[in-house]
Amino acid sequence: MKKILICLFALLIAAPAYAVDGTQLLKQIDRNLNPDSYEMYRKIINVEPNGRKMEYTLFSVKKGVDKVAALFLAPASEKGRSTLRLGDNMWLYIPNVGKPVRITSLQSVIGGVFNNADILSLDYAAEYNVEKVAEPGNEYLLYLKAKTKTVAYDRIKLWADKNAKLPTKIECLTEAGMLIKTLYFKEVKDFGAGIVRPSVMETDSPLYKGYKSIMIFANIKQRDFKDEVFTLTFMPNIESLRK
Repeated sequence: MKKILICLFALLIAAPAYAVDGTQLLKQIDRNLNPDSYEMYRKIINVEPNGRKMEYTLFSVKKGVDKVAALFLAPASEKGRSTLRLGDNMWLYIPNVGKPVRITSLQSVIGGVFNNADILSLDYAAEYNVEKVAEPGNEYLLYLKAKTKTVAYDRIKLWADKNAKLPTKIECLTEAGMLIKTLYFKEVKDFGAGIVRPSVMETDSPLYKGYKSIMIFANIKQRDFKDEVFTLTFMPNIESLRK
């Protein structure tokens, strides 16, 4: 009996630590970043190598894992434009044109380093599978692979704070592992109603040397919407959602 107990004890000591469930961890990171359905305001600032800046203000709404819409409030030249994303499909509405036109994830309706996939971002778990999870120091490092070829980035390396389970840095990569851009998450802020998350996201890219784009988040609130809000016919009416 004593030998059996010794053997069992030895097995317990030798047993590996319980592996982190990467899929559940990624879903938790998504929810910590944003509620399932929400509204928010954002300012996006594009900075050129010569120091010139261009600023945009957007009102954005999201429902579930695949519905996102945004309305441009400033500058005056962009006011009234809106964008819509349904899964992999994206559109831009320009008031003077009157008919939504298709756009792609790798284009950018505002220029700069952020592309349309960054501006109309979905949950990471909706677009990526977790290949493995490492635990360097006080962070998790998630290696993500795109579920389909239509996703903007083939691979992602996501660093997240272990305690807060919020991203601190993301590297966006090609299938071959070439770095496309890096996203930095900064200045964690309490937005109320249990939403505590980074209020600033910055990005730079080796493909756009000297350029930088900054996204500043404000007034993130959980809010439910009808499905009709996320349709082509509603794009001219997103302003009516602002309270």
